[in-house]
Amino acid sequence: MAALMSSALNTEGIGMTSRRTRERMIQRLMEQGITDERVLNAMRNVPRHLFMNDALASRSYEDTALPIGHGQTISQPYIVAKMTELLIEHGPLNKVLEIGTGCGYQTSVLSQLVGHIYSIERIQPLHLKAQQLLADLNITNVNFLHSDGGWGYENQAPYDGIIAAAAPPRVPEKLLEQLAVGGIMLIPIGNERGNQELQRITRSESGYHYDYLEPVSFVPFLSGRS
Repeated sequence: MAALMSSALNTEGIGMTSRRTRERMIQRLMEQGITDERVLNAMRNVPRHLFMNDALASRSYEDTALPIGHGQTISQPYIVAKMTELLIEHGPLNKVLEIGTGCGYQTSVLSQLVGHIYSIERIQPLHLKAQQLLADLNITNVNFLHSDGGWGYENQAPYDGIIAAAAPPRVPEKLLEQLAVGGIMLIPIGNERGNQELQRITRSESGYHYDYLEPVSFVPFLSGRS
């Protein structure tokens, strides 16, 4: 598991990106029902403003999704915290597959809580930018792949956990195949017109168990690379 270390970046922030503003985000997450101290501490430690464009940095700790370019968004803090909490609630995970690196914020939070992450992003500029930012933050337990998320990353399968930040109309078969027995997948399922639901899929020796958790809103799960 990674521990964020000091770097040349302004990890503390000032004004609306300050440590005090970050603490208000943590208090809000607790009021919204996030109780796992491991998750709260990880969210507290990650400087979310560094993952934003400068023009939106002052809004970094609001509880909303915000654009990061290329038609993509950084998920609202509550969704990041909730999905992380659900992923690790039954104990530590050694190997996690992340579908949709985006700006790398969810990746950075997870990096403090799991052994190793294999993170896939289909949009090359986002892939490269996230890779550089996490290197600047001295996060070393992540492997990045520029690829189609629907393919997964078979070379490192099976995974104790899989987490997706984009919504396909149905769960890709390749991802189901790459989930370890006893593993958990968290993925939004639905369309981009607002009819999406977060699903938790648990694999057992006999098959897959599906839990339907809550309505969500994610960008669509697209195929190919760009």
